Amino acid sequence: MRSVVIGASGFIGSHLVDGLLASGWQVQALARHPPGLLAAEALADARLTLQSLDIADAEALQRQVCGADLVVHLASGSLPQSSNRDPQQDVRLNLLGGLNVLEACRLGGVGRLMVISSGGTVYGVPRQVPVAEDHPTDPTCSYGITKLAIEKYVALYRQLHGLDGLVLRVANPYGPRQRLDAAQGVVPVFLGRALRGEPLEIWGDGSIVRDFLYISDLVAALLAAAGYRGRERLFNLGSGLGLSLRDLVGLLEAELNRPLPVRYHPARGFDVPTNVLCIERARRCLAWSPQVPLAAGLHRLRLSLAA
Repeated sequence: MRSVVIGASGFIGSHLVDGLLASGWQVQALARHPPGLLAAEALADARLTLQSLDIADAEALQRQVCGADLVVHLASGSLPQSSNRDPQQDVRLNLLGGLNVLEACRLGGVGRLMVISSGGTVYGVPRQVPVAEDHPTDPTCSYGITKLAIEKYVALYRQLHGLDGLVLRVANPYGPRQRLDAAQGVVPVFLGRALRGEPLEIWGDGSIVRDFLYISDLVAALLAAAGYRGRERLFNLGSGLGLSLRDLVGLLEAELNRPLPVRYHPARGFDVPTNVLCIERARRCLAWSPQVPLAAGLHRLRLSLAA
């Protein structure tokens, strides 16, 4: 079985490559700037091939995915907090790039396409919590709008062309290989600032609630979805539990065994107050449940930094 991972050199992509190889897949890893975060063990595996590619290059993309049993689209060119500053660029990079992926999969006769969407942005302000897959979608940032648009095109390509597409709406993944100095991912950002002796920065009063999913649990869910043969086309993937940013600070203080200074800033307009995903459909259909509680995941992440 041959798989193609688009965006393979990033945090999620590199871990997914590990999981696919461990499950016996051949893997074609595509990325703009490889090898990125790909593990040395994966790079040494004869079943892995690595290719530098920009998804704006439609012809090259089609050549790479042609005949694949599975394509996983993870590539993204913007962040939720920056997308509103340049929506046109967000559309060019993410929406048009996603359409290139869909068209390449259609023309290349791909067996299954899995698109990683955003469980944290496509729903907007929730009407009820936890948020199920049939909850209304009203994103508050361009990033969420383009993710939602790609989801709609996945459904359109299934209807028009029979392309077998699944959408996975992922919560806030965290774990080893995440950059501690990046602008995305509150867990690595908080941990990085704590380890550098810098104050943690919170926009608002810290009552914002988020859903955090350890990377090994996410990879297990993606592998289960790759083999799924039921009728559902859309899955939430999260922990199913919510934690406020204030409580996250408390867990980090317990892990590091010291108090952490916090600097508060005015709330940002695109931050929804609560986002916790309902994962009952994934539990039922994929026979999957998250296994790593947040406190244990934080401990694993901290230990990985010393390895």
